[in-house]
Amino acid sequence: MFPLFLDMTGRLAVVVGGGPVGRRKAAAALAAGAQVRLLCLEPRPVGETHAGLDWITEPYAQHHLDGAALVFAAGPPELNARVVADARTLGVWVNSANDPAASDFLVPSTVRRGDFVLAVGTGGAAPALARAVRQQLEEQFDEAFGQWVALLAELRPLVLSSVTDGERRRVLFERWCRPEWLERLRRHGVDAVREEMRTELHAAGDDPASRQ
Repeated sequence: MFPLFLDMTGRLAVVVGGGPVGRRKAAAALAAGAQVRLLCLEPRPVGETHAGLDWITEPYAQHHLDGAALVFAAGPPELNARVVADARTLGVWVNSANDPAASDFLVPSTVRRGDFVLAVGTGGAAPALARAVRQQLEEQFDEAFGQWVALLAELRPLVLSSVTDGERRRVLFERWCRPEWLERLRRHGVDAVREEMRTELHAAGDDPASRQ
């Protein structure tokens, strides 16, 4: 298996099957920023109002895969086999919920804290083990990790524009990625840590007076 992260922002993921498995696949794709077309025979639940979800209640046909970047076959085995064959014909990556060997990709168990994402996979051999490991990771990696990553993403362009020296940039980025900053964020909050980082950025900037 070759692990990678796909940018699904604004791209279409098609889910065939509206049961618990299909709903989980759809929720994961939506969390990754994808637009989701979910096809099944059941009506859309009253409480399901996500704007990125196009819930289609009708029998599956190959044209439902048009425009898809990824396809999830999460229906009965016979239907999944059809979906896999159609996706292959169209050259679209497909995941079969009941047949990992027929899949082009597998969906790992994930811990998502904003843009901070951990993925655990077993190559389809032991999904229960992957879930157990994910549960342990959820306890270790709290929401502060997502706040930390968001803050680093916010400040990164400021560093690139105000610190032209590559070595000083490297030192600054590496310093901000030390665990001590995560602990400060947990104790004092995002605003206080942002102010500390901005102070360090000013000291590291290209203006010689800022480093005196």
